[in-house]
Order: sequence, then C-alpha cells, then structure tokens
Amino acid sequence: MSQSIADAISFFQLSCGRWRSQRSSHHLLHRRAEAGSSYIEVVALTADDSQLIAIAELHGQDPSKLVGGCRVTWNASMAWDRAGEAHEGKSVFGLIPTDERGRQGLLLRDRGYAETAPVAGQFAMDDRDELLLSTGYETMNSLERFCFWGPNVRLRTSTVEGLSNTASFCVETRILETEAPAAPDAPGAHGGALSPLGW
Repeated sequence: MSQSIADAISFFQLSCGRWRSQRSSHHLLHRRAEAGSSYIEVVALTADDSQLIAIAELHGQDPSKLVGGCRVTWNASMAWDRAGEAHEGKSVFGLIPTDERGRQGLLLRDRGYAETAPVAGQFAMDDRDELLLSTGYETMNSLERFCFWGPNVRLRTSTVEGLSNTASFCVETRILETEAPAAPDAPGAHGGALSPLGW
C-alpha cells in the first residue's frame, strides 16, 4: 500500500470486512500441494469488549493494556477433504503492545493456529509495514506474514513446523458491498483448514 500503516491495531482494522481467500498449501511430509479457498469475515472489537477482557484474564494479562482486537469467522475446506467435510468456526483475539509505537507485542487468542487450545503469540511489524505473527506450541511452531497489495488485496504466507510441516500461500480479496458473498460448496473451493484466524 502507498499509505503507511502506523501500528498493528491499524493493520487489523484495515483487515475488517469480508474476504475470499485462495490458498495453496504444501505438505512437506507428503511432498504434495493442495488447493483451496475460503470465505472470511473480520469484525473489529474495542479494547473494553468483554470477550477481549476475558481472553486477557485467561492468559494472566492486564486487560487495561489491550488496544483492541477482532472476531473472525470462516467457512473453509480443502481439496483433500472427504465428502461432506467442511471447516467452519470463529476465533477472537486481542492485542497488547509491548512498545510505545504499538508495532510489536502479544497476540492473545482464544484458540491457536495449529492447535485449538487458547494460546499467546507475538506480533511485530517490519519497516515495510508487513505484519508477522509467531506462535510456539508444545509440539510445533507457526509463523504467518501478512501484507497489503492495495486496500482490497492481501497476501498471506504461513508455515507450521513440528508434527505437521506445511507451507501455505494465500491471495485474499475483499468482498465489496455490491457483491453477494458466495458460499463455497465444492472441494478445493475453500481454504485455511489449519488457521482458526481464517486470515
């Protein structure tokens, strides 16, 4: 984007809305690639939202340090899904900056990327205003990088290392108000089965 992004919460707020995500996932163990896409909706939550306060307390953090967060819902499946198998859900997460500029800190989630238990990760923005999310689990680590290619296009890369070794690339386009959201209904017409963030 030509316009700079001041801090991480601004990046998340720019991500609010409805998105279509086209994904290619590479399963390193199987040496195979899998295509998919997903429908995602991101809604901003203010720092005083009861859901964010509950998440901060769950992780033993001071809720007064929250700067906001998001609620994400998604509807996804991948090409390898069995007949009738789908991936739907929602996740809530909050941001607690650890620097004065709000460009790095803690990302508190009610469920993780690679495991469904609540988890706290790290966020950081680089000098190109790209957002990096990293999370360590008992059995694996995940790393996600996001960047905007304009107000209505985002790119996302993610890797999971550990028991499951995968690398994914997503192109996400915003669904504008004049468009009707298309519900994915065919194998390979969704994506993001591993990502409860959905984006």
